[in-house]
Amino acid sequence: MSDIKRLEMGKRLSEVAVHNGVVYLAGQVPADASKDIEGQTAEVLAAIDRLLASAGSDKTRILMAQIFLANMQEFDGMNKAWDAWVPADNAPPRATVEARLANADLKVEIVIKAAVAA
Repeated sequence: MSDIKRLEMGKRLSEVAVHNGVVYLAGQVPADASKDIEGQTAEVLAAIDRLLASAGSDKTRILMAQIFLANMQEFDGMNKAWDAWVPADNAPPRATVEARLANADLKVEIVIKAAVAA
């Protein structure tokens, strides 16, 4: 059995866990809740890039993305940032749902599972 590696650990959660060649990211939210949906999404995607790199992976190795939107009417704005970020020939499976987020000012939260780079 492989060991579990945790990165950016806090009292309540780790931002990253790596086990059996899979990187699991905690739900990523923007730091700046004053931005519009496109800006918040771009900020979250940049955080995902950073966290995946810290675990030896990158966005081309994403196995699954789960996106939580506070308001599904902002789906197109979120997709604008997503489409600019995701490799066109390597788009991962993805689910997007509307959900009430922990902070009412947040518009998006994204959870990622990715393979560790070979």
